[in-house]
Amino acid sequence: MAIALNTCDAEPDRDSRASLFELERSGQDRTRSLCRLMIQLAPMKLSHGMHLAYCTNIHRGENWRQTFESLNDFTLAVRQRVCPDKPYAIGLRLSDQASRELADGSALLAFQKWLDQHNCYVFTINGFPYGRFHGARVKEQVYAPDWTTNERVEYTNRLFDLLARLLPERIDGSVSTVPCSFKSFINTPEQVRAMRDNLWRCVEHIATLSERSGRHLHLGLEPEPLCYLETSEETVSFFDALRADRPNDSRLDAHLGVNYDTCHLAVEFEEPRDVVGRFRQHGIKISKLHFSSALKVRPTPEVCRTLKVFADEVYFHQVIARSAAGALTRFPDLDVALANPHSAIRYPQSDEWRIHFHVPLHSNPTTALFDTTADHLFGVMDILKADPHLCPHLEMETYTWEVLPPELKNRTVVDQLAAEYDWTLGQLEERGIVQA
Repeated sequence: MAIALNTCDAEPDRDSRASLFELERSGQDRTRSLCRLMIQLAPMKLSHGMHLAYCTNIHRGENWRQTFESLNDFTLAVRQRVCPDKPYAIGLRLSDQASRELADGSALLAFQKWLDQHNCYVFTINGFPYGRFHGARVKEQVYAPDWTTNERVEYTNRLFDLLARLLPERIDGSVSTVPCSFKSFINTPEQVRAMRDNLWRCVEHIATLSERSGRHLHLGLEPEPLCYLETSEETVSFFDALRADRPNDSRLDAHLGVNYDTCHLAVEFEEPRDVVGRFRQHGIKISKLHFSSALKVRPTPEVCRTLKVFADEVYFHQVIARSAAGALTRFPDLDVALANPHSAIRYPQSDEWRIHFHVPLHSNPTTALFDTTADHLFGVMDILKADPHLCPHLEMETYTWEVLPPELKNRTVVDQLAAEYDWTLGQLEERGIVQA
């Protein structure tokens, strides 16, 4: 997250609330080149060439103005807390609308100057949610438009076009995306074929752009409970089908991989060594690691009553229940699991529930009734210690800030993010991965 060189650091709190659209458009090309050179000469924010950021999808950002205001109001405040004097990495979330507005030449130039002014850089973009992501019902619409559509291709290609312009020299760029679709959306072989064809179209675009820009760019499909790509085994099978479409086309392995979200695969009761081993065996790139934790509970009647505070009207909180015998039962949302006639409230058959609710990394729920899947995240970190070149892109993702129960939302969002940095950096340091 930080490096020794801090030349061209620029008063990170100065005019932090100034509108991007009011920034001067005059020159300063030489200053910009020098700033990018400083990052190029020492690209490692953590040891082993790793980059760590928090994902800005925790903030509202349905258009570019709102996105930029969040960067000014919150991201710079976090930067001042955790990395005030050295280059600071940003994990940028852009909606379709925000990406279209940023692609305007003057807006992009102004943003590049803003990054240099505040000694920040972008190495990854979250391209999962296409549209609105806060303040209204999202649920299954977060997967739409999916990879059966041209809209998803155009949006993702545009994100890569922007990223190629924003990346410092000699730093790879990643974009994360939906796991093809939501399972219930896909009902025909034609839809499956369309998803593969569209991903190949995107791979072609990324490969051409990488060659033209001199940046190595890659897309990460993000497996998630109840989605078309849900488990590591399903993901491997899908990659096999993609390879069969175009045998011996090396562009696939170079530019398409997986965004491994530790919350998602923990909810599936998968083990980190099995997941990583399976991806390695099948030659699938880990494009990015999302550091995140889910809720883990033994669903007693008391626990189920208390869980109602996590059943919000905005996001999907898929539940996977495992019986003592190991059988898995899937529920599309927490309220469905709690209302199900076979739930543990009436028939306590489940040994454990895992719930897709991203909880803050640094704090467990403030009750003995709940636990988290932090052990899965620790397992991934242990693998990263043994193989620090597994994946250089690390991103903390706790987008649920606005819907957290009061007991977990007892600080400002800046305080929460700073605490997540402290916790994550501490865990990494214990494994020999330190700030460079």
